[in-house]
Amino acid sequence: MKLCNRCDTYFKPRVTYQIYCSDICREQSTKEKIAERYLATRRQKRYGKKRNCLGGCGISLSIYNDSGFCANCNVSEKAVNKMIKELKGFIDYEQE
Repeated sequence: MKLCNRCDTYFKPRVTYQIYCSDICREQSTKEKIAERYLATRRQKRYGKKRNCLGGCGISLSIYNDSGFCANCNVSEKAVNKMIKELKGFIDYEQE
């Protein structure tokens, strides 16, 4: 019995070098590896290039920033307004 590298279940291998319990686990693992390699090559292409925030603030971005926006410009106004409403409700509840 072997332990699947993807889902941590025990299985009986059909060949000695089998590391996944099923075709589904193997395909999902392969897709993840391809996605990781794709992101790594995208970052390597950014190396040495000057990138600025697309939000208009002009801050220089790291090669690891995938969104194109800095942390300040990446905040959603809708999320901020929702948080403010929740905080106001919490503060009003504490004062009662």
